[in-house]
Amino acid sequence: MKTLFALGVWCLLFVLCWPLAILALLAWPFVWLLSLPFRLVGITFSALFAFLGALLMLPARLLGGGRMATAR
Repeated sequence: MKTLFALGVWCLLFVLCWPLAILALLAWPFVWLLSLPFRLVGITFSALFAFLGALLMLPARLLGGGRMATAR
């Protein structure tokens, strides 16, 4: 759905101002390459916070807390 919307917006831009649409089409791979390091940093921080959360919750899980305690 997101791709279809992007295609529709690009077609509308192509009808209204075709040089800008062609420029956007040519510039998109460079924008994607520039955004890659930020995505990698985001993935790294997400994994780090998941690891820290699991590490902090480990004592409670070992002592019997968590989902099993609420099911009783």
